Amino acid sequence: MNMTSLPALDALEKTELIETDAVVIGAGPCGLFAVFELGLLDIKAHVIDILDRPGGQCAELYPEKPIYDVPALPVVSGQELTDRLMEQIKPFAPVFHFSERIDALSRTGDGRFRLTSDAGTEFLAKVIVVAAGGGSFTPKRPPLEGIEAYEGKSVFYSVRKMETMRGRDVVIVGGGDSALDWTLNLAPIAKSLTLVHRRDEFRAAPHSVEKMRKLVAEASVRLLIGQVTTLEGEAGQLSSLVVKTAGGPERVPCNAMLPFFGLTMKLGPVADWGLNLHENLIHVDTERFESSEKGIFAIGDINWYPGKLKLILSGFHEAALMAQAAHKVVYPGKKLLFQYTTSSSSLQKKLGVK
Repeated sequence: MNMTSLPALDALEKTELIETDAVVIGAGPCGLFAVFELGLLDIKAHVIDILDRPGGQCAELYPEKPIYDVPALPVVSGQELTDRLMEQIKPFAPVFHFSERIDALSRTGDGRFRLTSDAGTEFLAKVIVVAAGGGSFTPKRPPLEGIEAYEGKSVFYSVRKMETMRGRDVVIVGGGDSALDWTLNLAPIAKSLTLVHRRDEFRAAPHSVEKMRKLVAEASVRLLIGQVTTLEGEAGQLSSLVVKTAGGPERVPCNAMLPFFGLTMKLGPVADWGLNLHENLIHVDTERFESSEKGIFAIGDINWYPGKLKLILSGFHEAALMAQAAHKVVYPGKKLLFQYTTSSSSLQKKLGVK
């Protein structure tokens, strides 16, 4: 179905909507730089990402892996690049919505877009910028029989509110940054916390591993080397799980399990928006980086055009041209004077450097 055939919502229901100029889907490097380019043109943005932090795959999959082809930075890690971009966009005060995914999209009677996330957040925006990398990240499901019955009730692939874990018997499974970060964050509020990993070596940042081992030594966290084999409970509520260890099976009390087995990338709900696609990527032009639907732009790894290079620096270039085109949608009829940040006092004022 082409999205232009979706029903117009002339009379919006009496629910609170977040009204904004732009919704940026994806908080990776390209999405973050899009906020900067939009901000220079007085376009306010809300940013949505299915992950629980900014940075996209740069920060999630290789936060310490060196990147060598970002201009002026001979070497930079994924996390450092994310941190620098977050600092750069501070003057524009973007609002972030983490651990959310846009599931529904429609046009309103006045031509704007209405978006609804899987958490029930609703947005009303003039333009949409899809900067979702290779697509939305989907957590990998552990190969455990019957796990589907527990998902969303006592098995969670992300933590939206830490307070939901207070006073619970928590088991975290995994050995990467997410597993270690949540071990450190939840240890002070959980009734008990057990970290399960198949080996006594971790892929997380060394300082996180050091902090975790200190908590284990203090008996604040229990570390089990082994693999979860069985979930036990009723009606979606875990009561315990069984871990296969070198010394034999061990039953662990548990009413909340957080498996961090990595992520897979899928185009997700974007595939159902009626946009022209090329091999599961959004086909855009190279003047505006706009999709087949006016007002929906796509930048970074999720788009395609002849000669496309999947490089961060290419995404930055696309963000700059996208913002120029988005200005025409957000401010129709308003002339845009092209300016340089090095010489424009008005742009420098926006950036807080004048």
